[in-house]
Amino acid sequence: MASAIKSKSNIFLIASLVVLSLFWSDALQAQEPAPLPDYVIKEFGKPPAVPKGPLSKELQFAVKVALVDGMLQSTWGRDQTIALDEIAQSKDPRIVWIISDLMRFVTEPRFNAALTNAASKLLGKRLTHENQWGVVTDHLIAWDIPAPPDYLRAKRAIFTSIETGWDKIFVEGNIDWRHVSWGGVLIDDRKYDKTDELCNCIPAADNPKVSSAKDATWLKDEDIVFGIGINGEYRAYPRRIMEVREMVNDTLGGRHLGIPYCTLCGAAQAYYTDQLPRGIDRPILRTSGLLIRSNKVMYDVNTYSVFDTFLGKAVTGPLAEKNLKLKQASVVTTDWGTWKKAHPETTVLVEALALGRDFDFSNTRDANGPIFPVGDVDPRLPVHEDIIGIVTASGKPVAFQRSKAFVALKKGDVIACENVRLKLDAGGIKAVDADGSDLGSHQAFWFAWSQFHPQTALWSR
Repeated sequence: MASAIKSKSNIFLIASLVVLSLFWSDALQAQEPAPLPDYVIKEFGKPPAVPKGPLSKELQFAVKVALVDGMLQSTWGRDQTIALDEIAQSKDPRIVWIISDLMRFVTEPRFNAALTNAASKLLGKRLTHENQWGVVTDHLIAWDIPAPPDYLRAKRAIFTSIETGWDKIFVEGNIDWRHVSWGGVLIDDRKYDKTDELCNCIPAADNPKVSSAKDATWLKDEDIVFGIGINGEYRAYPRRIMEVREMVNDTLGGRHLGIPYCTLCGAAQAYYTDQLPRGIDRPILRTSGLLIRSNKVMYDVNTYSVFDTFLGKAVTGPLAEKNLKLKQASVVTTDWGTWKKAHPETTVLVEALALGRDFDFSNTRDANGPIFPVGDVDPRLPVHEDIIGIVTASGKPVAFQRSKAFVALKKGDVIACENVRLKLDAGGIKAVDADGSDLGSHQAFWFAWSQFHPQTALWSR
């Protein structure tokens, strides 16, 4: 993917910044930031002040010279250096959101270094790291630095200069576009049941082929699978396949499902994509190639409506206008040996769906923490601690530390919160109601659950 991006001229990247001139003529209203938690100050330091008022004409000109003209002319000389220094001295950290978006795509080391230096000065902190873009963005998120006016228009122009398929993705909606970044791949925009066609994307699978447990000789008993049971029909989705596909549209137990897997969040989820309100067709879920705080951004390929992957709620497009929120079925994370013993009638996705790849990122690629910006992380648990997440009947999100809950359940302890009861299921854990009805729980890393449920309760023994 890097080679594909390098083939794009910086001219196309920076040409999109012409829209920046629209910003500087608007009055920029001061925003009073909310008090930050102590742990944010401890990790990131105190945030810079956000100034009031519009940019001066002199600063507008400096932006044009440094960020627009210099790269449009493929030059970087004394004039550009002086102009970027003037930007850096402006003390307006809102500009850094645009700088950060550029840094994600710029491959020219000298320009990247200049942008990093400017961002450091604007944020009042020397940011030196091999992943300079990530560190800059982490600080912006953690400090909740406001974006400049009309930010989405600029961001859309930058991103669509790389992938025109994002044109319908970057639209107004109930989503914080500051937190959206590029995941390193392009959009999967193939129509339904066309997933045998090659794409320069993370390839979803529609109506995947399955086999019996007996015929799945390629799976080892210790291999991790995501198990789903609907109306007495069971199916295993091997993590090895889901690492490659990240999205499956399937039918199980007479119900249509959309099953996203976010490798970065350690979370496989199952959403019902049928029995929807009148006038809404079945959403066909795809991977956009974008991330929001290290969580995949999924969308419906028919309407281009973007969904909050963790919540199952449409946040842009026609489906957001209809307030669509998909219901979840539970996903049990377990090993193949235990799953097939508990459910010998289970089917399982066939090995061919792995496309010849045999890797598992868990605890290797992300061993030192999330590899994409997430900002601040609730410090109550380690970032990659596995939790079982559920929302109670009253709307209260609750996280159960998996390791402790598993031990307690094995001992016969009762784990309950409001209407939620945890139970062991085929080597994993799921949440059920008092009458045993499925409540749609799933396993995830703590950092992901806590940032999408910032007011989450944390169960303790």
